[in-house]
Amino acid sequence: MREDVLDEDVKVVMNVQSADYGETCVLILQELWEHVRAGQEEILLSPYLPASYAFLAHVLFCAPFLALDALGSVCQKVRSWRIAAGSGPPPSLRQWLGCFWRVWYRYVTVVLPVTAMYQTLRRPTLPVLAPSCWKLFVEVFACFLLFDMLFFIWHCSMHRVPWLYRNIHQLHHQHHSPFALAAQDASSAELLSLLLLALSCGWVVGCHPLSEIVFHLLNSWMAVEDHCGYNLPWALHRLLPCLGGAPFHQAHHSLHSGNYAPYFTHWDHFFGTYNARQWRTPA
Repeated sequence: MREDVLDEDVKVVMNVQSADYGETCVLILQELWEHVRAGQEEILLSPYLPASYAFLAHVLFCAPFLALDALGSVCQKVRSWRIAAGSGPPPSLRQWLGCFWRVWYRYVTVVLPVTAMYQTLRRPTLPVLAPSCWKLFVEVFACFLLFDMLFFIWHCSMHRVPWLYRNIHQLHHQHHSPFALAAQDASSAELLSLLLLALSCGWVVGCHPLSEIVFHLLNSWMAVEDHCGYNLPWALHRLLPCLGGAPFHQAHHSLHSGNYAPYFTHWDHFFGTYNARQWRTPA
């Protein structure tokens, strides 16, 4: 009888602690959302925000890998992390700058105006309340699952349909050994299609704007990490086995087939397109 009472007391304490944690999380998210909204409504509702946000996030996330490439010329430890260790030195600063201007030009001339039209038609709103922690997690995770599936279908189609490959996707495969910034070194049509896919995922899932912000931020980081050319000890795919990571995607660039999903590996396993071969320097 006494043990039953103790068990009930423990359950009550755990429920109280869980409720307190939930309330704390909600308060933190609410304060964060109010800070984001404060005086920023015009910016948050701007039709030019998605493309600008995507480009700036991409460039900022590439900065650490630019530093790694610079360190690789003097540090053997950094060079040992490179997946394509036998393919020569890391990309030069000239390659980085050339890639930067190509991506910037395509964003300004195509991606920015078209996504602005899309956002104008979409007419997003800014709710007063922030999402709960659980709702934010579910929405972000749902967006990743949906984007991963849509990207897999689109990517596989671009490889299986010769016209799509020649006119849309081939430019991205100029990099046999990709580097971080090259994640978006693709044709204007491909850049636009991928950003529209990401934006559509948030719309289909019915995301809170804060969930969308988190999703796009993580999406940008994972795209950069997948193209970085490094198999880092702290990379996400080492922490989460369900992710392919940079080795998974670099094998795709080397072999020009297989490993079509951007992040998770389940679609490639299911359709028999998963390739576990290590990256090899092209002949």
